[in-house]
Amino acid sequence: MNYIVYLIAGVGAGIVTGLAGLSAAVVITPLLAGVCGWDSYDAVTVALAADVLASMLTANTYRKNRNIDLKRGLMIGFTALLGTIVGSFCGYLFNQAQPGGLGLLAMLTTVFLGLKFLTRPVTGGVGSDDASAGTIDNRKTALAMVCGLGIGWVCGFTGSGGGVLMLTVFTILLGYNLKVAVGTSTMIMTLVAFVGAVSHIAMGAVIHPVPMALIVLICLLSAWLSARFANRCEITKLNRVIGVVLLILGAFTMITKYVL
Repeated sequence: MNYIVYLIAGVGAGIVTGLAGLSAAVVITPLLAGVCGWDSYDAVTVALAADVLASMLTANTYRKNRNIDLKRGLMIGFTALLGTIVGSFCGYLFNQAQPGGLGLLAMLTTVFLGLKFLTRPVTGGVGSDDASAGTIDNRKTALAMVCGLGIGWVCGFTGSGGGVLMLTVFTILLGYNLKVAVGTSTMIMTLVAFVGAVSHIAMGAVIHPVPMALIVLICLLSAWLSARFANRCEITKLNRVIGVVLLILGAFTMITKYVL
């Protein structure tokens, strides 16, 4: 039964990463902690490890389709890394006081994100060529870097939420269209997830080699296929697909944990 859950976790995580640039933890953490009974901190560690390769491959796919802003992405990524280190330590302390708390937060985040994409779709915005041409105010870039610090903390603390917060910054503050926002977000999440995973392991997270390898590999393949689909998909339809996938996954994990 657990290996079926690992399969679902890898596929679902790859889909949300490839389609929306979201953290794999919005799927992996609630499934491992809520369904399989893993310690929340260990589940977050697996999610961050899956994020590293899946986000890297996804970002490269968006780059090939000219849907990424490398310059601002690296600037915001630097501040996000600093926040991730602090957030990982805070997450460790929180998990010691409230075991399982991170899993519940991840479940609620998944449902919220699904509703967000269905009710408030992200459409329109600046493309990568316009962003590179310097049409974005430098003050907005500086503010985005400050936001990146907070986003890194959230990602390090819960292992999730970083992707959707990055999307919010890129689409609302910097005015990117959805595809450029996703591409740039996944580039940053690659760096953030790597630092977060290393921090969690250094702080004593228990590693389960076989489940981790299985989830990471499945997530990687699923993310690659999803990113290829997303770059060819119409944006309004893409919002609906993302919203439905997240709602199904969120509902499944909460029902399995608290009803069955």
